[in-house]
Amino acid sequence: MCGCVCLLKGLSIMTPDNTLVASPGLAAAALPLCLQNVRYESQTGTQLIDDLSIDFAPGTLTAIVGHNGSGKSTALKLLANLIPATKGKVLVNGRPASTYGARDFAKQVAYLAQEPGDGADYTVEELITLGRFAWHGPFGRLKPSDHDAVERAIALAGLAPLRDRSVQTLSGGERQRCWIAVTLAQQSRCLLLDEPISALDLSHQLDVLMLLEKLVREDGLCVVAVLHDINLAARFSDRIVALRGGKLIAGDIPANIMTPETLRQIFDIDMMVQPHPVHGHPMALATA
Repeated sequence: MCGCVCLLKGLSIMTPDNTLVASPGLAAAALPLCLQNVRYESQTGTQLIDDLSIDFAPGTLTAIVGHNGSGKSTALKLLANLIPATKGKVLVNGRPASTYGARDFAKQVAYLAQEPGDGADYTVEELITLGRFAWHGPFGRLKPSDHDAVERAIALAGLAPLRDRSVQTLSGGERQRCWIAVTLAQQSRCLLLDEPISALDLSHQLDVLMLLEKLVREDGLCVVAVLHDINLAARFSDRIVALRGGKLIAGDIPANIMTPETLRQIFDIDMMVQPHPVHGHPMALATA
């Protein structure tokens, strides 16, 4: 295959045709998620995604960045099987996403929208328990394994003190952590998160990203997150994928994305890049 970006657990090689593919040694069936030449047009005929090809490997955290309207959320919805591709294929474990039933798909992929809702009248624990739907159905009795999954999600999200509170009484940041816990309780192998830290203060932003990093490293999950903060993306992700006008314009390990030339191509502003004084990862600063 010529002209592609080859990804192998954080290693990327950029070639001309703006495609991100996994290592040639990794079979398609071993890839949790894959977009193949995907195009998406809105009902009005506006092209939102243009010939997008990206493979997502297990045990990796991919950050998707770009301007508002660049196609980040649309790409995530395509991966989550919420909208059908106008052209091309969306594959889950080598199988077309459209061939999965809702519950079987949810066992493979968990999706958190940018604005997931207010939690209705549920308590924190009740809301998180909804993440077990894929495993027992709407009227099935919870098994010990379900309770264990809910307890783990509550603990990982730091919600034990809030478990009996009504979700509607929580702050925006606390509510966001509840929704993240719902995806964790789902125990899918892939997590798709659209702006998961946008409603959180800096401390909880770091907590969530460190949690995602832990799930990738220890549990081998495939995590794809839309992030606006390029510096947090550079610190925590294995690779950064940049979209513009629905097209892939850059995709590589953070060190190769965090250059003044590439950042200007993505964001249209001049930036300088220097090592973080504590962690050493590349950090971008606007010069204007």
